[in-house]
Amino acid sequence: MASVLVVEDDQFVRSALIRHLSEASHTVRSVGTALEALREVAHFRFDVVILDLGLPDLDGAEALKMLRSITDVPVIIATARDDESEIVRLLNDGADDYLTKPFSVEHLSARMAAVLRRSRAAGGEAPPRVIRVGGLSIDPLRRSAELDGAELDLTRREFDLLTFLAGRPGVVVARKELLAEVWQQSYGDDQTIDVHLSWLRRKLGETAARPRYLHTLRGVGVKLQPPADAPADTPVTEPPA
Repeated sequence: MASVLVVEDDQFVRSALIRHLSEASHTVRSVGTALEALREVAHFRFDVVILDLGLPDLDGAEALKMLRSITDVPVIIATARDDESEIVRLLNDGADDYLTKPFSVEHLSARMAAVLRRSRAAGGEAPPRVIRVGGLSIDPLRRSAELDGAELDLTRREFDLLTFLAGRPGVVVARKELLAEVWQQSYGDDQTIDVHLSWLRRKLGETAARPRYLHTLRGVGVKLQPPADAPADTPVTEPPA
């Protein structure tokens, strides 16, 4: 059972979501505007937020940015927009997942369950070790990462993806495994992985055409390895300070 905030101004859709989630034994609160949503997350603890983009007072994409400034609660975007650039922007701004309307309640349930598993697993893991690969230094416990001594500004999903790959340096990881281990999904769209890899490459100062750390093997998967100019004794792991 989870505590869910539904942010949806369409009364018909809102009522249907409340009914479905309540029947699944979730505790549900609902609002119809972005400002109400911000007040809710400021006063109550939620396990997941389902956020519509077409809100009457503030665009949902702006509401997402404001939510991310005050909470790290998982957010699933529910939108009728399917523009790729819009999806990229939402993921980069901190959305954990997105669903394009219309969607079935079964689809929503599967996505919500995956988001909740990721969130709960992250909270219950034992303190991991610092990971060093070339000039990369990743501290999973503090959720911080540096490249050549400079701190990287990563979203939560970018950090999880980088940490997973860095923990397997030189190993080609299939996209199916990335979906299962990083996104906790048994199925999904490769576009989600491509979007996060693209933004991660940009923050690492590289491109798909000229990779240093992240290498894509078409039709096989992705691997992270130290660049050719990295010291010979990398990668290593060490206990956090």
